[in-house]
Amino acid sequence: MEVTQKLEQELSEIVVGQERVIRELLLALLAGGHVLLEGVPGLGKTLLVRTLADALTLTFTRIQFTPDLMPADIVGTTIVTEQTDANSGGSRRVFSFHPGPIFANIVLADEINRATPKTQSALLEGMQERTVSVGDRTRPLPTPFFVLATQNPLEMEGTYTLPEAQLDRFLLKIMVNFPKAVDLMRIIDNTVGTQTLRANSVASGDQLLRLTNIVRAVPVATHIKEYAVRLLLATHPDQEDAPEKVRKYVRYGASPRGLQALIMTAKVRALLEGRYNVAVEDLHAVAFPALRHRLVLNFDGLADGITSEELITTIIEEVEAEEE
Repeated sequence: MEVTQKLEQELSEIVVGQERVIRELLLALLAGGHVLLEGVPGLGKTLLVRTLADALTLTFTRIQFTPDLMPADIVGTTIVTEQTDANSGGSRRVFSFHPGPIFANIVLADEINRATPKTQSALLEGMQERTVSVGDRTRPLPTPFFVLATQNPLEMEGTYTLPEAQLDRFLLKIMVNFPKAVDLMRIIDNTVGTQTLRANSVASGDQLLRLTNIVRAVPVATHIKEYAVRLLLATHPDQEDAPEKVRKYVRYGASPRGLQALIMTAKVRALLEGRYNVAVEDLHAVAFPALRHRLVLNFDGLADGITSEELITTIIEEVEAEEE
């Protein structure tokens, strides 16, 4: 809790006015999952990820996704090199692997929806298996390993929507909102002067792995697990207990990964709130970032302008009503 509070403080001093975003990012980080950040340009998404890497003394790489980016630009490629042969005195050609930017602890995939599906899929194996297959070999990625991707909801021309299979691999989808007037004043003071702010080192990668293991040990009562299962099942339109709004507007509900996201991030939140067991309020707090990208709307939902947030609010209210 002390380490996380220091980390939260370091991030808040540099990334102004995004306290909720920072908290949700730390929930995913300590749960060992990847994050999708969505927001208009200039809100500090890239700065947040870079500051996080500084505060954790982890290796950091940034990949700017563009339509002409190729999978080899991410995972790396095998190249032919000439080496001197000591026995014959001549030279011989050998294949050697040149690792790509995915071989880092924190990988920032900037504007991930600007690359083609073929290139987006280069991240899939790394995000799920923590390995990369190139040629005839599978290579492990560094530990810890986090993909923090950003996408811009504006300028949708020339972008490629992330497929559901890839969205599902992100533990949380965090919405980055526009800062308030008082925060804009602080941004001016911090960024337009002569002083350059930089985060102090708070923890190492090994410490972060230990924290993640501690989080997994947090107990979850049976009735809390059952509550999380009811929340998840209520996102599926073919379930009898699904709310009317879900049956009307949702095509597909959240996968079992959504349930894992609910429980893991609720464990982290319980610790950060000073409790050693998960409560229903923790599930309510993490339901939005854990489920919003896992609900697939049907044509009626898209036509009526229904948002995932509205549906999740309805689901929580109806499951709460059933409990009472």
